Amino acid sequence: MKVRRFFVISTCAAFISGGAAVSAPRGEKQVINTPNAPAAIGPYSQAIKIKAKETMYLAGQLPADPVTGVIVAGGIENQTHQVMRNLIAVLQAGGMSIDDVVMAQVYLKDLNDFAAFNAAYATYFRDGPPARATVQVARIPRDALVEIALVAAE
Repeated sequence: MKVRRFFVISTCAAFISGGAAVSAPRGEKQVINTPNAPAAIGPYSQAIKIKAKETMYLAGQLPADPVTGVIVAGGIENQTHQVMRNLIAVLQAGGMSIDDVVMAQVYLKDLNDFAAFNAAYATYFRDGPPARATVQVARIPRDALVEIALVAAE
């Protein structure tokens, strides 16, 4: 299998108005929060600012057991933990860790699961969680309750 590496070169400028809070850098990542935009309503940051040498884009992962391929039972919490274990395995295979995650895209079957999902998800991002978008979708493959895609950078 041929391994391809893609490098993204970009110039980012951030305009932060008065009263903005910028946390101390964690490596070369900074958590950006400002009172001039709505506060996060879950375990995520308004923005993450990075200087990246390498970037990895992780495809959406389902809550499937990697050995059996079966979607795990037990509701949104169990499915969220399985998705996160799957994503961590992919990150590690690419030489990165959960601490390198800067953006998450979350797809929920039912937004009524938002609070329970957040409780499970928060256990993986205790300090400076990544930026995130969460949406309800009509259907997730294999009738899963959650799917998550990530972007990681180091």
